[in-house]
Amino acid sequence: MPKIKTHQGMKKRVRATGKGKLKKAHANKSHNRITKTAENKRSYRKSLDIHKNDAKKVRRLTPYL
Repeated sequence: MPKIKTHQGMKKRVRATGKGKLKKAHANKSHNRITKTAENKRSYRKSLDIHKNDAKKVRRLTPYL
């Protein structure tokens, strides 16, 4: 059986935790910062868990993560 290719774009955007959950960075973080509140901007620093329904799709794209 041949190896499965990893999707390179997804590999750069997602990382796995120690327990195997998937995490990603917040969107809307990089521009138009003047209109956003300080509380909003602080919350973008934290990473997000990927929802379990989306995680199935991501696991298919990154089989060796």
